[in-house]
Amino acid sequence: MKKVLLTTTAVVFTAGFASAGDMSMSGAIKLTYGAFGTGTDQAGQDAWTSEADLDIAASSASGAISMSGTLEIDEATETAAGPVTISMGTFSLTYDANDIGALALAPANGDGEDDNYGDYSVSYSAGPLSATYVGDHETDDSSMAVSYAAGALTLGITQLDERAGAGGTTGIEKTTVSASYTTGPYTISLSGDDQADQDWDASVAMVSGDTTVTVAADETEMMSVGIAYAAGDMTVTARQEFNNAAGTDDETEFGVTYTSGAVTFGAAYDSGQGGANNAHYGDEAELVLNATYTDGDVTVAAKGNDKDEMEVSVSFAF
Repeated sequence: MKKVLLTTTAVVFTAGFASAGDMSMSGAIKLTYGAFGTGTDQAGQDAWTSEADLDIAASSASGAISMSGTLEIDEATETAAGPVTISMGTFSLTYDANDIGALALAPANGDGEDDNYGDYSVSYSAGPLSATYVGDHETDDSSMAVSYAAGALTLGITQLDERAGAGGTTGIEKTTVSASYTTGPYTISLSGDDQADQDWDASVAMVSGDTTVTVAADETEMMSVGIAYAAGDMTVTARQEFNNAAGTDDETEFGVTYTSGAVTFGAAYDSGQGGANNAHYGDEAELVLNATYTDGDVTVAAKGNDKDEMEVSVSFAF
């Protein structure tokens, strides 16, 4: 699915007012200087931009049937209905045109990142059993996922049909079966599908205090080792791939986030996003740095990457 730009460039106010517990207003105001690309699309020239978004949400739960919806307004004078949800007991129906996940493909001539194109979803949940169906009205593509959780064991099966596709891109039809089991500090996860090459993934994660170590493998005989550490003001992650059949270089990833009072600093590196034939921009670049400073209601945010792209924003929340 398309990655979302870091929220440090936006101001979000989520409690403008409420009326009788069934209506609220929220929105975002952002002033930015710079230019940041996305996916495989490079940014243009640095420039000033401002954005303003307003969401008006309302809900009703006075009877056995509950309903909620949102009206979305932005600075481009575009007004559209947001997601609409109707619930009754253990069932719920959500409609949000071309914005529901589970169905997602990268459009032809796009930025290389997946875009959602599901229109509606129907969900059911009862005890350990849950099921969700997602459909697209224009193509009849669909996804059906069922999961069952019993203690330390979780089982799942997903049937995906994206053969009609969206945005000039077609997908595949496949069924994936998954299982995970937790015993003490260990979590064992397995999944496999019925494609011609029968893709599969397996991993074992071990938690020890503030540290989690994960070892994984897949059908290409690629192995990976990852470590995550979180304690106090710092979070650190690192991952290394071996025998990566997708490229000539084994992938190296690391990330660090540090918060001290009003200041937050972050850095993320992913060698799989770089190289002469695999150039990514914006938040998907090989190296991304970001920092924020909050003073009362004012937030100053900045980010940059190894593609000489940068953005700086000053925002006020109310």
